Amino acid sequence: MPLNAPIRQAPLVVQVTEQFRALIVSGAWPVGSRIPGEIQLAEDLDVSRGTVREALRALSVAGLLEPRVGDGTYVRASDELPVLLARDTVSIDHVFEARAGLEAAAARAAAAIPETAGPAIERALVERMRAHEAGDLDACVAADAAFHRAVIEASGNPLLARLHEAMAGLVTHSIAETSALPEPREVGDAHRALADAIARGDRDAAGALAASLIDTVRATAAP
Repeated sequence: MPLNAPIRQAPLVVQVTEQFRALIVSGAWPVGSRIPGEIQLAEDLDVSRGTVREALRALSVAGLLEPRVGDGTYVRASDELPVLLARDTVSIDHVFEARAGLEAAAARAAAAIPETAGPAIERALVERMRAHEAGDLDACVAADAAFHRAVIEASGNPLLARLHEAMAGLVTHSIAETSALPEPREVGDAHRALADAIARGDRDAAGALAASLIDTVRATAAP
């Protein structure tokens, strides 16, 4: 992806930052690679080194770039969200709150297409039940994560799927922290109720049940 001289409308540093961000996201600057130096970038864009420096600093703060003293600047990540989620400021309560909103939206969308969403989620529910019957906690965690992922994917919304993918590690961690054998009956019932609401195409119920399922899990796991 070639660099283009900025159009003098938005502040130059904003335009340059977005060009660099696009190079990272597109893979033109791959993760782990060293990017061109400030002088080269400034010449390519016909802007000052100060503008380039500020743009690089902004992307470093965002976690996409990593300056290394004496060795240039490297691409650290191609997406800001996983970097944000990896920071210590994110608690398990934050994860549950985010999950409740994300999964409620996905469940409502999935219930709008019950012919395809219903069977996919039912299969995931059956696998979840089998894992609990087998009494393998690790398998239970994996199967529960797969069930919630199935709800997200069944929504047909690629943005919801991308957001869920970005926080997948935290979702699995939140499940592991609140899973128990034997599972409280109300938790299993809540998963069953959600799957049923999606299968019958009840969007309002599906959204409400997805959010209340998270509340049920949190309540039963509380000390």
